[in-house]
Amino acid sequence: MWLNNFEIVLEDRVIEQGALRIEGGVIAEIKEGLVANAAVEGNGRLLLPGFVDMHGDMIEKEVEPRVNVRMPLVLGIYDLDRKLASCGVTTAFAALSFQPEIYGHIRSIEHTSAMIGALTGMRDELLVDHHVHARIEVTFPSALPTVERLLNAGAVGLISLMDHTPGQGQYRDIEKHVANVAKQHGINESAAAELVRKRMSDKAAGGDSMHVVMDLANLARTRAVPLASHDDDTLEKVALMHCLGVAISEFPITLEVAAEARRQGLATAMGAPNALRGVSYSGNLSAREAYENGVLDILASDYHPSAILPALLALGDIGSGGLPASVALATANPAQALGFVDRGRIAEGLRADLVVAERGSMPRLRATIRGGRMIWSDGSVGGL
Repeated sequence: MWLNNFEIVLEDRVIEQGALRIEGGVIAEIKEGLVANAAVEGNGRLLLPGFVDMHGDMIEKEVEPRVNVRMPLVLGIYDLDRKLASCGVTTAFAALSFQPEIYGHIRSIEHTSAMIGALTGMRDELLVDHHVHARIEVTFPSALPTVERLLNAGAVGLISLMDHTPGQGQYRDIEKHVANVAKQHGINESAAAELVRKRMSDKAAGGDSMHVVMDLANLARTRAVPLASHDDDTLEKVALMHCLGVAISEFPITLEVAAEARRQGLATAMGAPNALRGVSYSGNLSAREAYENGVLDILASDYHPSAILPALLALGDIGSGGLPASVALATANPAQALGFVDRGRIAEGLRADLVVAERGSMPRLRATIRGGRMIWSDGSVGGL
């Protein structure tokens, strides 16, 4: 089956007017120029690899759209699956957190385990290829037995080490964090400050968290699961993460830290909403600044998957590598970091995971193809 008259973004160049043949769910042939009697006419639209999203926080909002308003897990997963497909994501890692109850029931051991169980149990019936990104608070040793059980069952494809204690990492600016907590919980700043103080004292009372970090690193290494750090804020922390075998530095706080992470061989990952807006909502490193300085490797949906496509095209306009380099941020680069060899690029012999998009003042995603099958379309692309 031929897809004809597309602007095809390859790993190293762009075919301005080309065609692509799919056979058995795989890219069988790529051709410069047009072909006759194609099943799908692209009319000059963009053809990109399907997006590989290593960090998506959306599932929690789907199953609890408002505080203490809980939807059935299956319904939430169906909704998430459909949303991701409509945003061009063909491989998704649901970021599911294990945190103490003080952070809310939605991230408790019991609830997170239930969401992981539901998601992994439904994989074969979903549109997108779903995996689990387990995020573990390093001040929460109680989660270790559960994480080990999930790893042994093959239910986890990525682990990240988190420390959301105020005063460091993402929340190093205490005053700003107190204001955000007040807004998030709908409380005054005095009550928010008390909540922040309690979180800080809980960590102090819990003692050294390094044994949790070491245990998680050992678990990931023995199960051959990639390990990520989270909110790296010092050069010393980056050096420690490197020694632990961490492969990905998620959301580095400063340009200096991002540069050090790359020097140490860690891939750096940031959010598409940050790249699209040009600013971090928490006041940390701008993804655009990181990209312009050559220290951004991966772009993830974070909390807003529809931001991926326009962010990639925006970065393609400002980076020296053009579209091939910017598109790789959400395709080839995360695929490589996560150990996939069958996707992430438009190349013969790889899976036909593809995105049909249209340029414009606000780019539009027209269709998503996974394994040669259209899993979402806005109705403007026929033939599949």
